[in-house]
This record gives sequence, C-alpha cells and structure tokens, in this order.
Amino acid sequence: MNERDRPGPRDIARQAVERLEALADPVKARGAERYFKETVKCFGVASPDVRALAAELYGAVRETWTLEDAVELCDILFPRRELEAKGIGALVLSRYKKSFPRSLFPKVKSWLAADLLDNWASVDVFCTDVCGALLVTYPDLAAKIGPWIHHRNRWVKRAALVSFIKPAKRREFLPAIYGISEAAFPVDDDLIRKANGWLLREAGKTDPVRLEKFLLAHGPAVPRTTLRYAIERFPEKKRKALLVNTKS
Repeated sequence: MNERDRPGPRDIARQAVERLEALADPVKARGAERYFKETVKCFGVASPDVRALAAELYGAVRETWTLEDAVELCDILFPRRELEAKGIGALVLSRYKKSFPRSLFPKVKSWLAADLLDNWASVDVFCTDVCGALLVTYPDLAAKIGPWIHHRNRWVKRAALVSFIKPAKRREFLPAIYGISEAAFPVDDDLIRKANGWLLREAGKTDPVRLEKFLLAHGPAVPRTTLRYAIERFPEKKRKALLVNTKS
C-alpha cells in the first residue's frame, strides 16, 4: 500500500461515523440518553458492537498507523457529541498501549479538562484502558494523577479515581489509591462518590483486610454511597457490620 492509498485518521473517523449511523437505533438512543443525568447524545449502538467496530477499524490500519495517527483520530472523534464516536477513538488508541510514551500524559489531561469526554461512560472507557496503561508503564505518574481529585473539572476528578481501576490489581499502587480515595471523601458529587467506591472495591480484591481497616479507620468520613459500593464483595455479615461500625 502506497502513502496515497493509506487510510488516514480522517478516513477512519469518517468510516466510524458512517458505520455508527448505519447501526443507529433511535429507540435505543433515547433510552440510553435518559440513563444519564447530564446531557448525552447517542447513536443507540450497543457496547459490544462499538467494540467490534473499533477492532475492525484498528485491523484495517494496524500495519500502517503509528500512535500519532491514533491520537489524531481521538482529536477528531472526541469533540463529537455521540458517546459511541468517543468510544471508538478511545478503544483504537488503547490498542497502542504497549508503545505509549510518557509525553502522552499531558495530552490525556487536556482532553479531559476540555470536556471532550464529558460523561461518566466516556471517562470510564478512556481512563480504564488508556490512563491505566500509562500508570502501569510509568508508575511514577501516580503522583501526578493524584492531585486531579482537586481539579475544578468533575471529569478530571473522576479520572483521578477510575484511572487506577486496573492498576488496583497491583499492590504497589495501593498506597496511592488509598490516598486519592481519602482525598475524594469531601467531594460532594455522586459520580465521584460512586467512582471512589468502585475503586475501593477493586483495591479490596487485592487486599480485603486493608480495605476493611481503611473503612473502619475513616468511619463517618466515608460517604455512604462510596461505602456501599466499596463493600459489595464482602460477605453479607461483614457488610452489615461495616455499615453499622462506620456510622457517626
């Protein structure tokens, strides 16, 4: 394939949108849009189909594209309103995680801070795959993501937590995770509190004793939404005890 025939980011972005439009289901779209408290636009394409399309598009360029091409694809798709278009960009970019350079980190934050990933679903797909991979490759970035919990942008705040979901399987990230979790307790935002509980639940899979001690130590400071998510994996008897023993 010569350079003229090589599909570029704009070509793949156009193909992605055309395919999503062909798969669109207005009824599913309206149902999905009502599921979010914030204003969200959807094509109405199921998540497995979005992932399959992203895999297909990546397969068409894997022999010719570089990471820079995938980043450009995100620059094109992320500003679109539709969840599924943003998801295609994030999923294609994640295919290059083994070659992520440290220099991708500021770009990642800029997308989040600019509200290009302006709903919890887009943030979660992007951060679990892309930010999580960056953390595993460059563990020292944990110290840079931690302060995001104090950012004025709620999506950057949520990213601070969700980025650690997959790294939570590794014990070396637990100190950073518990530090960020504690810092998030005062944030009065249901989406942050749910993300915090999700992260603590994942950390608890790695070390359940540490999670239990953490929750008991902080007691009433732990928002109840966060607590309920965090203890989901504990046996019922322990869940009930923690709900009682962490009350003010």
